[in-house]
Amino acid sequence: MADLQDLNAFVAVATHGGFRGAARHSGDSASQLSEAIRRLETRLGVRLLHRTTRSVVATEAGQRLLDQLRPALGAIEAALDVVNGFRDRPAGRLRLNVPLSASRLVLPRIVPAFLAAYPEISLEVIVEDRFVDLVQAGCDAGIRYEESMEQDMVAIPIGPRHQRMAAAAAPAYLDARGRPRHPQDLAHHTCMRGRFASGATPAWLFEYRGKRVEIEPSGPLLVTLGAAADLAVEAAVGGTGVVYLFEDWLRPYIDRGQLEPVLERWWPQFGGPSLYYPGRRHLPAPLRAFVEFVQGMRW
Repeated sequence: MADLQDLNAFVAVATHGGFRGAARHSGDSASQLSEAIRRLETRLGVRLLHRTTRSVVATEAGQRLLDQLRPALGAIEAALDVVNGFRDRPAGRLRLNVPLSASRLVLPRIVPAFLAAYPEISLEVIVEDRFVDLVQAGCDAGIRYEESMEQDMVAIPIGPRHQRMAAAAAPAYLDARGRPRHPQDLAHHTCMRGRFASGATPAWLFEYRGKRVEIEPSGPLLVTLGAAADLAVEAAVGGTGVVYLFEDWLRPYIDRGQLEPVLERWWPQFGGPSLYYPGRRHLPAPLRAFVEFVQGMRW
């Protein structure tokens, strides 16, 4: 039987589309993974991966093996995790896939206390704003907002239950250009535009006393939401124009006086994020500990 480490190496490389990506997530070096694939292909007598200078993809044989291996290796991992129930404290690795906003606004209040409570758990946080398949990505759980969550997932609240979007600009900018009194006034202002990784450019939503107003912002700066949001904030601090982002993201700048709230009574409220994971009877001990820890927190 092929060594389980070699099989895990194959799954990692095939899942991440290359040796470098797999190395970042597995903890092994690219050369170790390459050697493991070579051993596995030699034992099986068939090529499992097509390798080019730009990508690595599974062959037909490799894809069929991958489809069989994922649930099988998951079952083995779950079986071994049962032993965790006999330990005084759970141990093992917990992999979370989260958007940048969660890594910045939610996890800092959780991670230090959680790791202090469970020192034998190793936590890996993968930050991605695009939607991912948790199982295919090899993650135990993720954090997302409701609109981008798979329907067959178990979800529990994590972080504040209500958040707001906020608009702000540097005081010097507002002194020079005027302070908007209605969202429509933003048509005469320079705005920091944002674009999702999918390519969609969202409108700015404002609400007040049941009235909703959507604005299509315009301005010379367009950034990828999440990954480059800090650039938009710094540009706003520098006096370029108006930025629209999570209130909690902008609040430190507002409290320091670097930014001034714009149309604050119009800031829309929305539901907070959720921790989600595949529904199954047996949760890995690290994930179970994290779920219980999150459920015991007050926000």
